[in-house]
Amino acid sequence: MASAFDIEEIYPDDGETSVRLPRRQIGPSPQGVAVTLLADYTLRTRAALPSAAIVALLAEAGVSSAGARTAISRLARRGVLERSRQGRHSSYRLSPTVAAELSAGGNWILTSTAGATPWDGCWTIVAFSLPQDRSAQRRALRGQLRWLGYAPLYDGLWISPDELTPPARSRLAQLTLGAVTVFRARQAELAASGQRAPIEAWDVDAIGREYEEFLRRWSPLASAAGPIDGAAAVRARTEVMETYRRFPTLDPRLPRELLPAGWPRQAARDLFAAVYDGLAGPAERHVRAVVARHAGGAPPPDVRAHTTADMLAGVRADGCGPPPG
Repeated sequence: MASAFDIEEIYPDDGETSVRLPRRQIGPSPQGVAVTLLADYTLRTRAALPSAAIVALLAEAGVSSAGARTAISRLARRGVLERSRQGRHSSYRLSPTVAAELSAGGNWILTSTAGATPWDGCWTIVAFSLPQDRSAQRRALRGQLRWLGYAPLYDGLWISPDELTPPARSRLAQLTLGAVTVFRARQAELAASGQRAPIEAWDVDAIGREYEEFLRRWSPLASAAGPIDGAAAVRARTEVMETYRRFPTLDPRLPRELLPAGWPRQAARDLFAAVYDGLAGPAERHVRAVVARHAGGAPPPDVRAHTTADMLAGVRADGCGPPPG
């Protein structure tokens, strides 16, 4: 959802294939880690953190100093971060637009991985045709469809079990300029044995393996008896967020009727909340300490650990709590 992240972090650009498998992450990008760190501890306040503090926190996540400074610079050039200076010292904070997108994205992550709503048996179909010389527009459209929970049944025909919402309709209209048709219908059963079921647009087995790997990776930490120190808590919260935020795109609340018994969507959501919220206290204290060391004598900015409750509540445009209404 948020433009601070790229759909290619989840799905590789594999051209014309109809089923795209989730990308196996070797490690998140330095820019992605920087955005996640700032969102996890400054989204509600849009506090500006000293660049040296961001570099130190990224170093604890395994990013070199040079890589961290390059990531910060590129994020600033892209408008993801705003820069301010006091003497020789620079500080950075999330831009208002990106903070709003990340807030909406956080809400989307949790609401999209909640239990699936009752399904009416219909599919929303997006059919489009773009010339080969408009490859950039075609790639942007496919990326947007991925974010919206669609998958390709065939190259130019993408489907979702959900209704097309007004925001989604607006996004698609901006990208297609009349080259798309959208309708909602039921599948017509054919006697032919070779017909392709709509659910086959998703590799359900691969998605299930992603869930199982998530549960194996994080269950021991959630049940650990001893305390987790501050730096380890920050690293764990960053990593669990970087991993879990991919699930709404991999498994956009596919109907229970079409999934294997015991589908682990809810178990993964519960485990994410246990890790992310359970480590909020020690992680916040550690980030505050790191920032204070690099504040140059100035009062440290307002650092607050984001929680799943905050993700559901969202933040106002000024970064001060839930939105009105």
